[in-house]
Amino acid sequence: MKAIVFDTPALPIDHARSLYDHTLPTPTPGARDLLVEIKAIAVNPVDTKVRARSTSDQPQVLGWDAVGVVREVGAEVTLFKQGDEVFYAGAIDRPGSYSEYHLVDERIVGHKPRSLDDASAAALPLTSITAWELLFDRLGVQENGGQGQTLLVIGAGGGVGSILVQLARQLTQLTVIGTASRPETQAWVEQLGAHHVIDHTQPFAAQLERLQLGPIDHVISLTHTGSYLPQIVEVLRPQGQLALIDDPEQLDIMPLKRKSLSVHWELMFTRSLYHTDDMIEQHRLLERVSALIDEGVIKTTLGEHFGTIDASNLKRAHALLESGKAKGKIVLEGFDRSQ
Repeated sequence: MKAIVFDTPALPIDHARSLYDHTLPTPTPGARDLLVEIKAIAVNPVDTKVRARSTSDQPQVLGWDAVGVVREVGAEVTLFKQGDEVFYAGAIDRPGSYSEYHLVDERIVGHKPRSLDDASAAALPLTSITAWELLFDRLGVQENGGQGQTLLVIGAGGGVGSILVQLARQLTQLTVIGTASRPETQAWVEQLGAHHVIDHTQPFAAQLERLQLGPIDHVISLTHTGSYLPQIVEVLRPQGQLALIDDPEQLDIMPLKRKSLSVHWELMFTRSLYHTDDMIEQHRLLERVSALIDEGVIKTTLGEHFGTIDASNLKRAHALLESGKAKGKIVLEGFDRSQ
């Protein structure tokens, strides 16, 4: 099967071997696996991080967002059958979705939204799982809850922020404030439903004061948390909550003590890494997201379509993500069968 791989870590993305087209054997499903024929993928910051940090010199396949069709099922599979259209974010300790065929445990897979094409659906799984777990599992916000409370989302114009703003606005009563620095991303965050948008290149407190918004109840930081931490502490109310997903080089949380602030870290791969007892919650979560899409409650966060799935287009996608200027999600669709 065709695949796009790398075998030398930390190469700049414009290097010939940073990502390259390759041929690998088609895998065989385990007991609870689905063998999925890949139709579309999305590219995420985790893709670039794994490429940079890997220590292996063997060909590795990245990719943790996929849409496809089930071609084979393992002996113990009960949730899906051959021919089902599915979407999912996969597991970080298994080969990724930059390949024609891909294995994934059924417990972290959902049925693709019927109302979306493959590319639009590929934009959703990883960010939807991350955003849902941040809001409802880590911070403990209840659906239809949060009345009178505020949520500040730092980096709201990116992939996770784009779905998080929608979930918070549509499924809770929180007042949602997003941050974005460029006119196009500010407009995007407003379109997604944020009540207010502020500029994260300017001091938070002064902007929130002008909006007559008191101390913030919940902050979700999606990028550069280490550099924003003093401002986060300043604007959070006593006993407020901070949740984050990024990887600061240092994060000194001692300043949180005076206000009794809590910190919640989110990694959407935790359930699949440890095969937790509630691993199937990601299946249920994706089924709910699929229904919300088909009901018109939330929409895809597709930002740019980069063409077919090949090394050249994936390099362009990685370069854009590394620039920090991506809006929404970058997707690729289909393999060139003529080669």
